Amino acid sequence: MDEPAVNDDAILQGMPRALSEYAFFIDGARQLPNYEVVRYELNTPLYSDGADKLRFVYLPEGTKLVSEGDGLLEFPVGSAIVKTFAFGSGENRQLIETRVLLHRSDGWLALPYRWNTEQTEATLALAGARIALTWPDGEEISYRIPNKNQCKACHSKQGAVIPIGPKARNLDRDWLTMMEEERRLWSVPQGADTLPVWSNAEQFETAALARAYLDVNCAHCHQPGGGASNSGLDLRWEQDDPVKLGLRKPPVAAGRGAGGHAVSIAPGDPSASIMVYRMSSTEAGIAMPELGRSTNDHDGIAVVRKWIEEMPTS
Repeated sequence: MDEPAVNDDAILQGMPRALSEYAFFIDGARQLPNYEVVRYELNTPLYSDGADKLRFVYLPEGTKLVSEGDGLLEFPVGSAIVKTFAFGSGENRQLIETRVLLHRSDGWLALPYRWNTEQTEATLALAGARIALTWPDGEEISYRIPNKNQCKACHSKQGAVIPIGPKARNLDRDWLTMMEEERRLWSVPQGADTLPVWSNAEQFETAALARAYLDVNCAHCHQPGGGASNSGLDLRWEQDDPVKLGLRKPPVAAGRGAGGHAVSIAPGDPSASIMVYRMSSTEAGIAMPELGRSTNDHDGIAVVRKWIEEMPTS
């Protein structure tokens, strides 16, 4: 190959100032990956102010992903997960940031990189940033690039940084099969590709869509060992206890975040449900998720509202 190999040293040590130092892309502006880097997509993606996301994974030569069940894939040391956030399309597409997760011998490191106006380079943004953007419909938003500590706030379980996106249940089976055939994955696990494909939402039941949405957007904090485990909510896909999912569950700590409502989910009445109240807010101290968005996900809220409306009331 004429193109340079991915820089393994940059993944394993230090904090490179420029994204190009890793050599993940042969053309960063067009997001064309290095031949060693593989693009992937998620069935149900995390909402981030409507940004388009381009996701990539890199594995060191001779290593493989391991997966058991439907949960998070196990990545070898030296791996990298790369995610670029962009707005617009075609010639009008604007790259905003690229986040990298680097698997080192002492654990995972999360770093944000901000793209310049010329779209020629992204530089390390440890302090994060606020960027004023205008959607195609004219709505202005204040987009937040998270700082290094905010990255850890979401990508954390029991105090350790971990990936949260590439779970087998949320990955296309054909992609996993391709990775197995290319000897990048030991085997396609049972439970793979079980979450609904959000872009084809009309093909799936409301309950499945809502549960997948909560699993992807909320459960990284709302699970045992997560940053919001003290809430008593466990919003993971596999959870089947109605109370842990929030049904008729009073909040652990009442306050303005409850909006005067008595339970997280009031079956049959989304307007009386704390979950919907907080999802529908952008106010600090009320909005959930509290990081990663400055606007409301109207499609996601509509699905969760419909799910609650359809719940039996007795």
